[in-house]
Amino acid sequence: MKRYDRITPEGTRDRLFEECYAARRAEEQLRQVFMNRGYEEVFTPTLEFYDVFAKNSSYFPQETMYKLSDGNGRLLVLRPDATTPIARLVATRLQDEPLPIRLCYHRSVFRADKVMSGRSDELIQSGVELIGAPSVRADIEVMATAVEALAKCGITNFRFEIGHVGFFNHLISKIQADDAVKEDIRTYIESKNYAALGDLLDTVGPSDAARALRLLPRLFGGAGVIDEAAKLFDDEETAGILATLNEVYGQLSQMGYGGNIILDLGLVNKNEYYTGIVFRGYIEGSGDAVLSGGRYDTLLGEFGAPAPAVGFGVNTDAVAQSILNTGAVRRNIPDILVFALDGYEMKAFNHSQQLIEQGNVVESYPLDGRENALLYAKRRGIRRLDVVGPTTELIDVSDFDGRGAAK
Repeated sequence: MKRYDRITPEGTRDRLFEECYAARRAEEQLRQVFMNRGYEEVFTPTLEFYDVFAKNSSYFPQETMYKLSDGNGRLLVLRPDATTPIARLVATRLQDEPLPIRLCYHRSVFRADKVMSGRSDELIQSGVELIGAPSVRADIEVMATAVEALAKCGITNFRFEIGHVGFFNHLISKIQADDAVKEDIRTYIESKNYAALGDLLDTVGPSDAARALRLLPRLFGGAGVIDEAAKLFDDEETAGILATLNEVYGQLSQMGYGGNIILDLGLVNKNEYYTGIVFRGYIEGSGDAVLSGGRYDTLLGEFGAPAPAVGFGVNTDAVAQSILNTGAVRRNIPDILVFALDGYEMKAFNHSQQLIEQGNVVESYPLDGRENALLYAKRRGIRRLDVVGPTTELIDVSDFDGRGAAK
């Protein structure tokens, strides 16, 4: 039988050295942004009951979830999403908290999606959820926080795409087609597959809604997009949706973010718990969105505690990679290596403690041989070797070559 003890499962990977430091830096900087705006951190379990995510299979198809059972035979899953467990948490543990509730998190999510082969099935996400605030002001606060989160991590070259799923949902409700056809329409709009979208809409018959849906993926750009959309389908509901988009775009532009924002009415996320504003963030060097979020006013109602909500999640791995690309992090190479001659181990320990208290990173060499310690320091890039015996010898490692011989 083939053994799998020397590799990681498909969709997972080990993270080494600088990757860990960059991820930790990204996490700490994002957490600081969130907490400075009044968000409080919560942890939800890595394992959740399958029922938490099975309320509507269109959110999380069962084939995309990692499943296992507990000791009582109940079906569990590795959390595929961070927002849904927080909705469960708010509906059960935080019922008596005054609204609005501001929560933030830093957790792994797990998604087994064969279509995304080659990408990680385990993602580390950081994000915020603002519960109990239905206003456009809440949407703007959350999006401004998202922009600040990227900027705080040193990312200046980013793009934000903003849409509103209500526009698509209203149009799709006006055409006569079954759910499978409507899902295909959504997919083609999302991927901007103009040809396939046109062919499919030809089969549902002509109407104002079908004509608008045909042009929806082309509606992206600046403020003029809103005027174009208003000409395609004009009724009270779409007018309200476009007014909301216009207000959000205008206020974010006044904050100085206008050059980074694109309006995209073809932004129709597959996660159907979104009900209003949706947005994505992209950074240079990453083809996929590193940040996504939106308004989800019906999700908490599925857990028996209806409340409006808006939030976003950041792919912390992608942000960490961006930090890595700047060269801003490096491996934790000690400043000094301490080696104790036989019988002087305690003296060496005390010497190391003093150096650490002075702000140095200090490593002890636990093997035998002064020459071996010198070679190890050279190969690790440690600049100084302290040999502790009757006296303490301070050796500048750069004075020696890679074989331990003096230059």
